[in-house]
Amino acid sequence: MTRAPACHDRGVDAVLWIVVGVVLAVAEIFTTTLFLIMFAVGAFAAAGAAALGAPVEIQAVVFAVVSALTLLGARPALRRRTTLTSTEDRAFGVGAIEGNTALVLERVDADNGLVKIDGELWQARSYDATQVFAPGDRVQVIQVRGATAQVWRDDVSRPGELPETKR
Repeated sequence: MTRAPACHDRGVDAVLWIVVGVVLAVAEIFTTTLFLIMFAVGAFAAAGAAALGAPVEIQAVVFAVVSALTLLGARPALRRRTTLTSTEDRAFGVGAIEGNTALVLERVDADNGLVKIDGELWQARSYDATQVFAPGDRVQVIQVRGATAQVWRDDVSRPGELPETKR
């Protein structure tokens, strides 16, 4: 009669925990809730315990404790960093440029032009095909299409005045 081994092979247990951790991490990529990744961290910690020779019961406790600690400790901090509160609700990327004032550097018409927006050079086109802007004119960025800013006459700023940009 053959006997079952008294203890599990720690290498097999570690590999199983790693597989569980990887599956949970991949599932997190599709959910983006920062929930499953916390259990993946617990699974990787349990894999470490298994590699050190801990029995299955201890591995399960390590998994549960590390998962719970990351859920209670790390997840709220991560969520605060990844979501904007209403007081920090700022546009970014192209959305931050739309509505800003730009300085015309090269003549802007319906076909071509160059403006400076917040220190950056942008290709520009007149939003209204009948408008033409000369170097030194201030214009309002109405829309960004690709790498081209569509601009309109800035009726708010007076000559020589530096308007505030929206933030």
